[in-house]
Amino acid sequence: MSHAHHSSATSPEPAASPELHVALIGGGPRGAGVLERLAANLPELWTTDARIVIHVIDPHPAGPGRIWRYAQSPLLKLNSMAADVTMFTDESSTIDGPVRPGPSLIEWAGLVNAGEIAIPRVDARLRQEIENLSPASFPTRRLQSLYLSWFFEDAVGLLPETVTVVVHRASAVETVDEGPTHRIRLDDGVSIAADVVLYSLGHTGAEAEPEHADLIDFARRRELFYLPPAFTADADTRAIVPGQRVIVRGMGLAAVDLTVLLTEGRGGRFGRGDDGVLRYTASGLEPRLYFGSRRGVPYHSKISSTLVGERPEARYFTPAVARSLEQSLPSLDLSVDVWPLIAKDMLWGYYRELFTGHPERVESSWDAFVQVFDRLDPRALLLAAPHIDVADSTPRGHAIPSFEGEDEHIARDAQTFVDLVEGTVAYADDRLFLPELDRPLGGALVADPGELQELVRDYIRTDLQLRTRPEHSATLGLFIALLTSLFTLSDIVDSPKWTAQSRVRDIHGWWLGYFSFIASGPPAHRLEELVALSEAGIVEFLGAGIWVEADENEGIFRAGSATTPATITASALVDARLPETAISRSDNELLRSLVTSGAGLEEIVSDGAYSASTGRLSVRQLDTRLLGAGGSHSSRQYAIGPYTNSPFVGAFSRPRTNAISFRENDKVARAILARLAELAEERELVA
Repeated sequence: MSHAHHSSATSPEPAASPELHVALIGGGPRGAGVLERLAANLPELWTTDARIVIHVIDPHPAGPGRIWRYAQSPLLKLNSMAADVTMFTDESSTIDGPVRPGPSLIEWAGLVNAGEIAIPRVDARLRQEIENLSPASFPTRRLQSLYLSWFFEDAVGLLPETVTVVVHRASAVETVDEGPTHRIRLDDGVSIAADVVLYSLGHTGAEAEPEHADLIDFARRRELFYLPPAFTADADTRAIVPGQRVIVRGMGLAAVDLTVLLTEGRGGRFGRGDDGVLRYTASGLEPRLYFGSRRGVPYHSKISSTLVGERPEARYFTPAVARSLEQSLPSLDLSVDVWPLIAKDMLWGYYRELFTGHPERVESSWDAFVQVFDRLDPRALLLAAPHIDVADSTPRGHAIPSFEGEDEHIARDAQTFVDLVEGTVAYADDRLFLPELDRPLGGALVADPGELQELVRDYIRTDLQLRTRPEHSATLGLFIALLTSLFTLSDIVDSPKWTAQSRVRDIHGWWLGYFSFIASGPPAHRLEELVALSEAGIVEFLGAGIWVEADENEGIFRAGSATTPATITASALVDARLPETAISRSDNELLRSLVTSGAGLEEIVSDGAYSASTGRLSVRQLDTRLLGAGGSHSSRQYAIGPYTNSPFVGAFSRPRTNAISFRENDKVARAILARLAELAEERELVA
């Protein structure tokens, strides 16, 4: 059940050389990234003759892991372009270990095409994808799987003969503290004694929350279909039959995957007519999909335009400002202290690109705009919008701070900004106001469901133009400003000064959802396909502020929204989103056992005024060591990933962005090697 990647695994071991064992539980991209960092840091940090055995434990292939495994639908894609995906550190990386550059996904494909990198035999469809891949292509997950598998093997190839990597295609179900080592029991009967353990389990599911448990029970009793929050790409939807009405609650990436599998995945076809319009030809096997969400619209399209003007740089929320806030304020609240500054930087990035890159679309100079904009209170920009009543449409969990005693000043600055934009920006589509960006349907009430369909389709068409056409590159300025703010925030996110409420409500609440809505949406063609599906009658939009109920009298699901008085009934309901992170309710047996055994703790934040669980595993930010029930940090167990209380970061990154994940990978790899060196020295002294 294991595979040694080095022939040295069977070589006779010198008696004087101790052997140390590391368990990487989870062999997906984060685990593979740590393995690469172990290999890169070894020459500097490993000065002993001791041998190391690294056990990579995952039921799925090492490198891709579960999410990016090869064995999945060829229709499913990344929501990143090929030029924006890398697993390698580069000159931007601020890490203690050595930088080891390597090919991004698009560069790797070029090397494969040139015959410089060998890959396993693949089917004609995937071979054609590799040959035709361009920097702006959105690769399939199967192609990403090949890249990640190659990256893993490349990392293994860096290791010296004194290090053996053994891959176990199994799940770890329990770790037991045996004093000097941890005993790891696998579901195939194998057990491993490890000196150091790294939990790198990626996204995990969770046992149903009360609301979802009630819906599961209702669906079972009434013989309906209900899919609770899950990884929709992995979910079994075969029970959904042709023509069945399906309410889909959520319009993010999980909903996109679901739509692909239930339409094109069932034999439907998209084709472009002579007029250039994309249309959908149904196979007859599709269900009818009714989409609704809090905002009532899908995530914004990925941006394909390029900057024309001056590259935006942080102005109001810079690293220096973040450090100053952290040092000078008695406590930190994201919504009150930081979010207004991020908001002002977002608008700065957008309008800077618009004015400096497209002067033909504005009616004043950038300098004249800045003279007014610079003086505006950042808090006013959270409220400034000509066509929306912010007080009536504050999204769930998204705090619009109360500016008690300053209402008149804030309102005046908000109106000044509206007047500034409307007086200097020539075209309405170029005018960006943050409340309208976040809640595009606002408080609109549409009586006619047909009119609502056209309203949402028009919104999506406009969004596609704003995010793909060269003259609308200002949206890229917005994206860069938001991404820069995310990186700046990550540097102070582990500060002890955050209030408990802000940590739960903001940092682990609305903030990442807001970022994803603007910056982590689907490829543009997926939204064009959604419009085509709507026009073909396969998809209908329900509006913003969706509500769903189990109608016991009728034995059916019923849904409606705040946008229209119309309601619909359906015999199937899908909650198209990932489960909430909750370690104590995780569907991962191993993760739950860390809490029940006391080896780990679910983070509780409390500051006297507020106390709550974040649902995440507590780790020390310095080196990701587990915090145990006794209050001390383990010297032998580490954890990384979205289920920890470290800032959430992706497994791979855009090149040259000083990726947070690569910094954390390097940090934990160096900590593990330092701990192993201590253990090796102890054993050599005993010997």
